[in-house]
Amino acid sequence: MSHNPKVCFFDALTACEYIIEFTAGISFEQYLGDPKTRFAVERQFEILGEALNRIKKLSPELLNDVTDWQDIILFRNIVIHAYDRLNDGIVFDSAINDVPRLAEELKAILNILTEK
Repeated sequence: MSHNPKVCFFDALTACEYIIEFTAGISFEQYLGDPKTRFAVERQFEILGEALNRIKKLSPELLNDVTDWQDIILFRNIVIHAYDRLNDGIVFDSAINDVPRLAEELKAILNILTEK
């Protein structure tokens, strides 16, 4: 993973897109019953949080238009360091309800960074 903010935004957006793809059209029960999907989604949340954490260190002002970016970084820490207490319901809910909006925010920021 790069230490260039633009590349980190791209990595974060890609992680969002994978989360959306992996959870599209499935119920929570299907999510729970498919460890490959659960683990893939959790991995993408790790990448998402790490990418935003790198941006925070490199150019924190670029995160001004990212809703709840601090919570996303904290969530990454929970996925990695408190994996045994991870709540699948929260992960799934965030994947379905929060990640699509976040992806749109990241796309808008990437468009601005690409124009520069």
